[in-house]
Amino acid sequence: MSARDEVDLLIIGGGINGVGIARDAAGRGLSVLLCEQGDLGGATSSASTKLIHGGLRYLEHYEFRLVRESLREREILLDLAPHIVRPMRFVLAHNKNQRPAWMIRIGLFIYDHLGGRKKLAGSHGISFRKHPSGRSLNTEFDKGFIYSDCCVDDARLVILNAMSAREIGAEILTHTKCTEAKRDNGQWQVTLSATSKHGADRDVTAKVLINAAGPWVGEVLNEPLSLQNPHSLRRVKGSHIVVPQLFDHEFAYIFQNPDNRIVFAIPYENNFTLIGTTDVDYDGDPMQAQASEEEVAYLCEAVSRYFKTPVKTTDVVWSYSGVRPLFGEVENEASGLSRDYLLDIDIENDVPVLSVFGGKITTYRKLAEQVLKKLRPWLPEQQPPWTEQGSLPGGDIENNHFEAFLNEILGQYPWMPTALLNRYARAYGTRIHKILNNASSLQDLGVHLGDLLYEAEVRYLSAEEWARTAEDILWRRTKLGLHVTPETVENLETWMTTHFENSTQGTTA
Repeated sequence: MSARDEVDLLIIGGGINGVGIARDAAGRGLSVLLCEQGDLGGATSSASTKLIHGGLRYLEHYEFRLVRESLREREILLDLAPHIVRPMRFVLAHNKNQRPAWMIRIGLFIYDHLGGRKKLAGSHGISFRKHPSGRSLNTEFDKGFIYSDCCVDDARLVILNAMSAREIGAEILTHTKCTEAKRDNGQWQVTLSATSKHGADRDVTAKVLINAAGPWVGEVLNEPLSLQNPHSLRRVKGSHIVVPQLFDHEFAYIFQNPDNRIVFAIPYENNFTLIGTTDVDYDGDPMQAQASEEEVAYLCEAVSRYFKTPVKTTDVVWSYSGVRPLFGEVENEASGLSRDYLLDIDIENDVPVLSVFGGKITTYRKLAEQVLKKLRPWLPEQQPPWTEQGSLPGGDIENNHFEAFLNEILGQYPWMPTALLNRYARAYGTRIHKILNNASSLQDLGVHLGDLLYEAEVRYLSAEEWARTAEDILWRRTKLGLHVTPETVENLETWMTTHFENSTQGTTA
């Protein structure tokens, strides 16, 4: 691009909403540049409960539009990315001290039918004396309900959308921050500055600016845009803990606490259980958010009310926190704030900036469609919506049948350890062939860094997925951080320092 780049759309923020908008816009024929101050999905978008779900509890707040939209998106995302989005059955334990059984049945009936469910199994009652999920529960729970939602690798969902956006023409700049933006001569004049050696300094002219900075949306409005935040934005921290596997089946649990908050216990990374989330107002730097001792204790106590074996704080092997940018009044409980999104346009001299407030990972694709619809007066040349049909990278699996694809891969690469091949298939889908690249032995995968981490995968993640640090690979592109030894971490850090080339990708469209 030229010294002063000219684009239709400049997007600030590389979380799920930012990359989703970039993908949609690029596919409509618009020129798009996205800047992210750190790593893609480096904050809130990689700190979710790892679910694509309608939000059963949102029915209590009469958010029927949000639930309907979320349920429809759940079905769409199952088709777009069958390797990273998986059906999951959820068990809701019930006793007499909770909502009446008839009320839950009505809620589940609505949940089953509100979004036009086609692919997932419906809900029904279960007896814990007969169902495998009952083995782990306290004996006071003798009946419950089961329903369907989906789990997702949230950080990879961000990456796949960014990859797709780049492949159809968008430019994605990581480690690059918007430091100045002003309206001039009917356009935005924007200065971008590198935040590390992996970033870029650029001057950009844009017709439209999109502020998708997540928990930083208010800061971006104030500086560098010099605008007032028109909405009451609440930063709410949600924390999760990971403990060794609590049960030996594939079902997840949804528990209701005495304070009416909901906590999930979800099978995670084969050998672990993911527990979350909390809702705590947060005023600090979103990048520094951590699970407090109080939050960890709360989550342990919450699930211990239900499981036969109590969960202790000393059981926690990992915790993480994300800061959700929600809108709502201060007097409202954080847990009761809407997860819906709000799109706000500030216009001066017919030069718009659109800011994204709120939202949830499940509805990112629909949010992007709504953004482009709102911007049509300024971008009339855009083509029609298209993302409902377009597979995400690696998701072009025949008939969306992942198990059949996995069996095919197992036959194609018999020399690979089954555990490694399973992980590759789940993470990369059909892009697995780009990593293996005609390899016929483990030796062909290059240096073995330890714990089934090979140089070929690291090279792929650096070249194709903007991985710049060991943390990018171990905790976002993969979840190997839960599994590897300190020696493997050290080997990877050394490899990244020694072999990484800044020009590999990410500085060109």
